[in-house]
Amino acid sequence: MPTHLNKLYYGDNLDVLRRYIPDQSVDLIYLDPPFNSRQDYNVLFAEKDGSRSSSQITAFKDTWEWNIEAERAYVEVVEAGGRVADAMRAFRTLLGGSDMLAYLAMMAPRLIELRRVLKETGSIYLHCDPTASHYLKLLMDAVFGPQFFKNEIIWKRTTAKNDYVQGATNWGRVHDVILNFSRSQNSHFSQPFAPLSEDYIQSHYKLRDASGRPYQLDNLTAPGAGMRGHPTYEFLGVTRFWRYNKEKMQRLYEEGRVVQPRPGAVPRYVRYLDEMKGTAIGDTWVDIPAINSQAKERLRYPTQKPEALLERILKASSNEGDVVLDPFCGCGTTVQVAQKLNRRWIGIDITHLAIGLIKTRLRDSNGAEIRKTYQVVGEPTDLGGARQLALDDRFGFENWALGLVYARKTEQRKGADRGIDGRKLFHDDRSGETRQMILSVKSGNVDVTMIRDLRGSMEREKAEFGIFITLMPPSKPMVREAAEAGLYSSPLGGASARIQIFTIEELLNGAAIHFKELYDVTHKRAPRSRQAAETNLTLPLGQAETGD
Repeated sequence: MPTHLNKLYYGDNLDVLRRYIPDQSVDLIYLDPPFNSRQDYNVLFAEKDGSRSSSQITAFKDTWEWNIEAERAYVEVVEAGGRVADAMRAFRTLLGGSDMLAYLAMMAPRLIELRRVLKETGSIYLHCDPTASHYLKLLMDAVFGPQFFKNEIIWKRTTAKNDYVQGATNWGRVHDVILNFSRSQNSHFSQPFAPLSEDYIQSHYKLRDASGRPYQLDNLTAPGAGMRGHPTYEFLGVTRFWRYNKEKMQRLYEEGRVVQPRPGAVPRYVRYLDEMKGTAIGDTWVDIPAINSQAKERLRYPTQKPEALLERILKASSNEGDVVLDPFCGCGTTVQVAQKLNRRWIGIDITHLAIGLIKTRLRDSNGAEIRKTYQVVGEPTDLGGARQLALDDRFGFENWALGLVYARKTEQRKGADRGIDGRKLFHDDRSGETRQMILSVKSGNVDVTMIRDLRGSMEREKAEFGIFITLMPPSKPMVREAAEAGLYSSPLGGASARIQIFTIEELLNGAAIHFKELYDVTHKRAPRSRQAAETNLTLPLGQAETGD
């Protein structure tokens, strides 16, 4: 495996940025920080006493609380001094100890680090909603400098009726905001174009040349009465400020690209339809719909953004081979689009659930060989690391272990799902009937009663398989109890044990669940990418990383 690969980091993005990402090593940053815009707007501005401690603040849930962790983040930024400290002190005067201030206090050090890793020619796009966009704009002014503000992009993500409720007292909220800043005035930008509308073509390209080629007669005079240095001279009996110098005008005339509609009329430029790139896309995007329930790329991830949105950003502000970073990568849309467009990428997320989903998405979209082209940093790679994760974060261990077999975490509900940590759904015939296996993950001591409980859960859930994943070696009675569950005969042929026991060590060494399937439908399958990975794109990161 090559030394440098695309990187998928598990962990707090502030820590990852500081430990692993070198100065000015990234060409483009896109981030969509989690933020609950659906809660009551006023809740974010309620005063807090600052004494509550919440370990969940570091998990970037869709809520941000003013508590002791937020206070520490605020103090760290203020004590560093400079424009960002000035902005944070002003925010505190305005907002007090509110959840909005907590949000800004947690974002400030991350934006500082993101500026540090951005190249001089790089750009950053911060996706947010109108609840916090104006505060984030001021914070980014402080971090990047107001002179490097490029655009406030408005993305119409839905229609007014989707946000309308009976008796509403405000306009329907139908858009998100994407704040675009650069590191310097030398940022890369390739203007994207939208196809010309049929109505525009019909109304503006009515003329045809001798070969039937559509064209229109366009203006040749210069705007601003020559204030931009445009030349003035007489051409075909008409004196004006012109867009071109006299030599070029004469050449275009000889080529048939400048015509005079009638004697004495102002000369016009022959502009052919097939030479037009389209309509230059501005800062209001209404042509990219949000992901709906029928979208092929939908993965049931609540904040998933459409690939078309990221494609527009990546194509406009990066080139093939450039490094793209998403520090809140969630279900991995930025990562997947970067892979498809032959960009190198870095993704960071603080949940094993997201990391597992991204790995599944990359596999489904690009094929199994994609796994050789990237490295996961921060997840356990050996038995010792797995034991440490189990000690530090039992639920994180469960999510990680389920990810080893591409299973999905079971939503915790009272009753039916008791003792079931995950599920895998599959089809093994063409009837369309979904079958399932249920999974139990244990990080402590295990005994035969756990296998009996799994058998009971299989009967209750009408599951074809039960998978038992354990950090500790199973006992002989556990193995015998599993064997007594018998075999499952697949319509595809062959039989597999209905209960299968795996140790973490076995899974790390490549063991896999034994069964035959037509389709794995555990996760909503990502559509196959139009362009599969063909080359191993490398990242110029340090040698300190360890990956799986």
